[in-house]
Amino acid sequence: MRGARLTRASGGPGAGRAAARAAVAALQAALAAEQAASYGYGVVGSHLAGSPSKFAAAAADCVAHERARDSLAALITARGAAPRPAEVAYRMPVAVASPGAAVSLAVLLEQQVEAAYLAMVAQPEAEIRAFGARQMQAAAVRAARWNGRSQAFPGLGDRA
Repeated sequence: MRGARLTRASGGPGAGRAAARAAVAALQAALAAEQAASYGYGVVGSHLAGSPSKFAAAAADCVAHERARDSLAALITARGAAPRPAEVAYRMPVAVASPGAAVSLAVLLEQQVEAAYLAMVAQPEAEIRAFGARQMQAAAVRAARWNGRSQAFPGLGDRA
């Protein structure tokens, strides 16, 4: 073939830097989702105080998101980047004025976390892929527990 040329599969030295930037971007997006979920579970829990078992589930889920947030911050720092700070406040995707609305918010928070981790499972680094897959699974289980049903392809939402 005239004019065709072969290139290295790795894409050259710039490919490594681009992959590292993509990995940090995916980690930062997941961190932002975990920060929002941590905040949102405060709202969820405040509306479930009348139900000790649901309140305990919301508190446990909040702790799970805080732990994931801290792990993501450590992964970002280990890659030489600074974790972005959480927002001061967040606008909730639904108005919460009842226990039912609080449960709906919990489901939405978990679905947003699932979607954020989706970019991590596409990263070439095994540690990031594995962490993202575990966190997507955990969020899917939490969403199913709140929602009473599972989703065929967690993280894809209506696109599936």
